Amino acid sequence: MANTKSAIKTTRKISRETKINKFRKSRFKNVIKKINVLIEKKNKTEALKFLPKLNSEIMKVAKTGIIKKRNASRNLSRLTKKINSL
Repeated sequence: MANTKSAIKTTRKISRETKINKFRKSRFKNVIKKINVLIEKKNKTEALKFLPKLNSEIMKVAKTGIIKKRNASRNLSRLTKKINSL
């Protein structure tokens, strides 16, 4: 258990940040699942409409440091390739 006042504050801060990071990461995973469902259904028009939202969500997560920027770029590139090949 935390002994000092600053250590107590730090544990509170970490728990808040952990909740926020879990929320962002789950939102990121849900967006990827949704686009994969659209790709599996071979629904190119819906996938192309969803692409800007996908890009926005992935870059928000990368900007906050939950995933690395190269990881975000790689995911976006692969998904865009899949959509274009439909």
